[in-house]
Amino acid sequence: MSPNRRKLQCLGLQVARCLTAFLLTCASPARPEDRLTYPTASRGPVVEDYFGTAVADPYRWLEDLDSPATRTWVAAEAKLTESVLASNPARARIRARVAALFDVEKIGTPFHEGTRYFYARNTGLQNQSVLFTAANLADSAAVALDPNTLSADGSRAVVGYVASRDGRLLAYGVSVSGSDWTDWHIRDLSTGKDLPDVLRYTKYYQPVFAHDGAGLYYSAFPAPPKGTELSASDVGNALYYHALGTGTSADRKVFEESAHPSWQFEPHLSSDGRWLVVVGGDGEVGDSGHENIYLLDLAAANAIVKPVAVGFDAAYIYVGTDAGLVFVLTTREASRGKVIAIDPTKPGREHWKDVIPEGSDAITLTETSVTLVDHQLIVQTVHDAHSQVKTYGLDGTPRREIMLPGPGTVRGFAGHPDDRETYYSFTDLITAPTVYRYDMESGRSGVFRAPKVAFNPASFVERQVFYPGKDGTRIPMLLAYRKDLKLDGHNPVLLYGYGGFGVSMLPIFNPSRIAWMEMGGIYAIANIRGGGEYGEAWHRQAIRAHKQVVFDDFIAAGEWLIAQRYTATRKLAILGGSNGGLLVGACVSQRPDLFGAAVAQVGVMDMLRFDLFGQGAGWVGDYGSPHNKEDFKALYAYSPVHNVHPGTRYPAIMVITGDHDTRVMPMHSFKFVAALQNAQAGPAPVLLYLESSSGHGGGTTVTQAIDQSADIYTFLIENLEIKVK
Repeated sequence: MSPNRRKLQCLGLQVARCLTAFLLTCASPARPEDRLTYPTASRGPVVEDYFGTAVADPYRWLEDLDSPATRTWVAAEAKLTESVLASNPARARIRARVAALFDVEKIGTPFHEGTRYFYARNTGLQNQSVLFTAANLADSAAVALDPNTLSADGSRAVVGYVASRDGRLLAYGVSVSGSDWTDWHIRDLSTGKDLPDVLRYTKYYQPVFAHDGAGLYYSAFPAPPKGTELSASDVGNALYYHALGTGTSADRKVFEESAHPSWQFEPHLSSDGRWLVVVGGDGEVGDSGHENIYLLDLAAANAIVKPVAVGFDAAYIYVGTDAGLVFVLTTREASRGKVIAIDPTKPGREHWKDVIPEGSDAITLTETSVTLVDHQLIVQTVHDAHSQVKTYGLDGTPRREIMLPGPGTVRGFAGHPDDRETYYSFTDLITAPTVYRYDMESGRSGVFRAPKVAFNPASFVERQVFYPGKDGTRIPMLLAYRKDLKLDGHNPVLLYGYGGFGVSMLPIFNPSRIAWMEMGGIYAIANIRGGGEYGEAWHRQAIRAHKQVVFDDFIAAGEWLIAQRYTATRKLAILGGSNGGLLVGACVSQRPDLFGAAVAQVGVMDMLRFDLFGQGAGWVGDYGSPHNKEDFKALYAYSPVHNVHPGTRYPAIMVITGDHDTRVMPMHSFKFVAALQNAQAGPAPVLLYLESSSGHGGGTTVTQAIDQSADIYTFLIENLEIKVK
């Protein structure tokens, strides 16, 4: 579920203080008469029986997103939230500062196909980055595609690019208003014109061009019934082949598992074009950390897709092909990951060979962590929530470690077996992404493009600490703040977490956080269990019946920050999105006394009905099923919607959702807000923030990112007993 990526460098410490002019002072606590009057949310009579337990669902009606009652309530909530945010005079200044931090050039990591290089570039405040192409990166580049021209309001966003192997054609995926539903268009780069071909009803997975460029393999769902685009379950996925120049109704179905409608398939093509490698998941591929893998010999007449690894017994992630072998990253008998080689002509397990054995550090499963370039394997591992990178021969012989600028996060290292170079980006919490070119033969890195940022990175510090979880487990946490900050227990802290699906929370730069730190705030990331920082074992310590471990770890992070005098309860805010939104909801429900404020973004809040909508059925691997008695007990015990208790003084909370979120249906946020507003005994506000033309990952444009970040900070300074002068 996955969830979440230059004008002048002249701001010294003095200027940073003055430019924000944000001197923080304690504000008076809200008075009872200051309590908000919330829109009325009627409580319905729905009660269901779960294994002898009667469970009320009074806000079931909010699941009907298009009903007049729901629309009226949501509109009233939006009006209330806007009135609260607009009343804060600091809102405009915060937005201006966030916009200035965004207004710097940003360059994507280059990739190439055929005789063309490609890279994305944003001059600063362009709503979407423009894709450029050139025969040589030292030459002036031409525009391959400008997504900003697709719609006047930015609602049509490009979410991915795939070039044909000869570099002549470019497939680009278009999402409307942030929805996961994606249409793939094909552009002829020699003419700059789109072909009539459009691949529809896809989600999550990029298509792949056939080796000869005459068609594409793609993964698609049946068309959802009209009006159910946001709620339709992800079932019936299959792989197809589309021949360019033909209608999609004639597309050939390559593979499906009709007996398992919840299974989904991701296509890959070997570098020589012979093998179609299919990775399958029960639900979204990669969500559960257990996949199947299949092969189709495209050189054979009437060939069928053959299983290579089935039974969902481990993670299987396609790496690449070379020397007649298929290389796969797997957790089979290796919870921290290893690389194996499979001979596609003899794919039986008895012929598999371990190439790079499991090491002391984990290979991240939720990112592209192993690539194949220059007949070498490039392996990214995670050491205490930071990236490390090493290269190996195809036989597993260690070659060298790629030295990075410091502890941080790298992305990239894409390419083909015959390439001699690759590109990657490096970042941390206070370092904007810098793109490097790496020479595979010499082992040298050189800066391709470094951003000029609108702040002085030397004015801030990033450090790592470790704190004990409830059960004593040693857990890493990253902190970033202004160097001159006095750590006296009175600082506002924004604590972020995720804790699920094996996703590692590594240090990634976000320009809006600089504004938070300039205001005297501390930004913290707790690397709690449920993630993949220490491999699958770290992930699986906190799933299904053990999901409470996630919440305990996060609560322990907040308690530690208070005990170590970084902050105090009235200054401590928590933030999380998607599964992290669930984290925030559960922690607010369990420990409302610990936090001064909370922001939950696109969270999974109704744990008894999450599996009925969108991608939800694919999350059973992490959450368990509400239709299983033992899983139900655990889910019911922490489900945010079901653990809101009238008469409780809850902290200030803003619940954010997108009106086009097809992954986590907005009803989760609606129900949680309705329950909290009904139960709130204290004066702190409970707000619903509905972002228009926005999906699961938030708004698709830079303008939306700026607006939402500024509004989050406006909400926080209002409710952490802080005032902006």
